[in-house]
Amino acid sequence: MSTLETNAIGKYSGNNVSIDDSLNLKSYTTTQRDALTSVVGDTIYNTTVNSPQFYNGTSWTNMKDPAFDVDFLVIAGGGGSSGASPDYIISGGAGAGGYRASYNSESSGGGASSETALTATTGVGSYTVTVGAGGSAGAPSGSTSGIGGNGSNSVFSSITSIGGGASGNYAAVPTSGGSGGGGGRSATSAPRTAGSGTANQGFSGGAGQVHALNTSGSAGGGGGADAVGAAASGSTGGNGGAGVASTITGSSVTRAGGGGGGGHSTGGTAGTGGGNGYSGVSGVGSAGTVNTGGGGGGSTANNSGARDGAAGGSGIVILRYSTGSATITVGPGLTSSSATDGSDTVVTFTAGTGTVSFA
Repeated sequence: MSTLETNAIGKYSGNNVSIDDSLNLKSYTTTQRDALTSVVGDTIYNTTVNSPQFYNGTSWTNMKDPAFDVDFLVIAGGGGSSGASPDYIISGGAGAGGYRASYNSESSGGGASSETALTATTGVGSYTVTVGAGGSAGAPSGSTSGIGGNGSNSVFSSITSIGGGASGNYAAVPTSGGSGGGGGRSATSAPRTAGSGTANQGFSGGAGQVHALNTSGSAGGGGGADAVGAAASGSTGGNGGAGVASTITGSSVTRAGGGGGGGHSTGGTAGTGGGNGYSGVSGVGSAGTVNTGGGGGGSTANNSGARDGAAGGSGIVILRYSTGSATITVGPGLTSSSATDGSDTVVTFTAGTGTVSFA
């Protein structure tokens, strides 16, 4: 039998009963709660989920505000680098996927400040989640083609990050994106210009080097979430722009680096998550790393044969919210995993598109 212990109860008009101090519910962990013999109306404070709960006769239900904040990290797919064909064609490094973040006042891409967490509501509707694929590798075609593909956008509700831009080669112009692609080696009168980044998401790529046909040269690095891709220099490819670090999962991880440009002497080094540019007269750059949004590395070719470009790394979507605020339901079409860090739940989406809801 429960016992009510009190120092004093004051009776007022209207048969109201007042308590001088705050009411402190009995605290239990989830394990301790589940060991209770409960009846409808029992009320406790659950220290595992940091929420008061009541028993409805079937299950324990949180008593909470339906609106709560969800922090996010949304990174789009990185761009793919273009192909390299005979006659010393060299491709630049591709741009990283756009980078948007709200957690712990950490920076977004393009030098932007942290964004405001998204306010979600339990029991009302659903929220779209899409993990952008990496851009395709360019085919080893003629000097006017072989362009790589832009990365695909990643989405959480109203938050959209733009896919990274593809790099250029001898004649194909690099494209703009979350971060821009690096310029290829050019024989025109000016260096091959680079693709632009998207404001508050990423930076532009670096320019390619001018060299006459059938001579050595190099290409520019792809833009990263945290820095512009470096321009080519002689036979050394430009480095890819740096990525941005986030602790949203509980440990610091850097993502969304640009791909390094190809170089007949030395390929450019990628930003974290991107692929390195190929070092040498004929070879394929490295692909961007999966779930980082890194750009693909540039390739090189001489008269011995054509070379493919390198694919961009796929993006990622990570959500973080107070465990006591809600329980997430992930719909079909999405690949995800869930973990806890302190009093928060962290859900990581690594592939697919679909919807999530909160209860």
